[in-house]
Amino acid sequence: MLSNADAVAAEDTRITGRLLSHYGITRRLIAVHEHNERRVTGQVLGLLAEGRSIALVADAGTPAISDPGALLIAAARDAGYPVTPVPGANAAVAALSASGFAAPHFLFYGFLPARPGERKRALAAVAAIPYTLVFYEAPHRVVATLGDLRAALGGGRRIVMARELTKLFETIRACTLAEAAAWMAENPDRRRGEFVLIVEGADTPATDPGAARRILEALLGELPLSRAVELATKLSGAKKNTLYRMALEMKKGPRRGR
Repeated sequence: MLSNADAVAAEDTRITGRLLSHYGITRRLIAVHEHNERRVTGQVLGLLAEGRSIALVADAGTPAISDPGALLIAAARDAGYPVTPVPGANAAVAALSASGFAAPHFLFYGFLPARPGERKRALAAVAAIPYTLVFYEAPHRVVATLGDLRAALGGGRRIVMARELTKLFETIRACTLAEAAAWMAENPDRRRGEFVLIVEGADTPATDPGAARRILEALLGELPLSRAVELATKLSGAKKNTLYRMALEMKKGPRRGR
């Protein structure tokens, strides 16, 4: 695919340049990362308008999955150009396939909030969900996140910590949340690299209003009202009409006194 493309849009042109050089491929490289994606989208659309084909790659994963590319893909599709996925490395699915968790459903959360308070609120919102939970985490936050996971979900839940998947120092460790921090602390090298944290889901669906409200609040921050209510109904076990009324109240916000 790279050798057939007229140009390659890359998250980091230096890394992709080494890949192309290894295979003897000479192509124009266009940097597309989180800081310039909106600006460079017009340039890429201009090349597509000339009939050129563009390959989009991420450094170590799949474009648009917690990596740049979603804005460019949406703009290309809206302009009428076909977007064709090429199967490749994806850390979440790779880790999930090696986790041994047999649950039929999983929730890919991606990166948790960096701020401790926001991270704790996010974990509280998903604590009662009966689906396997899949998170990405950076090395400088992984210890704090493991502590917050234990506090929010309990030490008895199983976790699989997958580090540097498909790379030289790949490590996969399965244990309970109560054991995770101690294992991580045994060797500072274990805290290096990018992480996928897979945690087993809650035993039963949430049925109490407080948990349902937290789930709905988290979903409303990311999705349209109707879709948020639909998913919250499935995840919490609460009645759809009840959650719909709750969502409308949340959207209105607190009433101000005169």
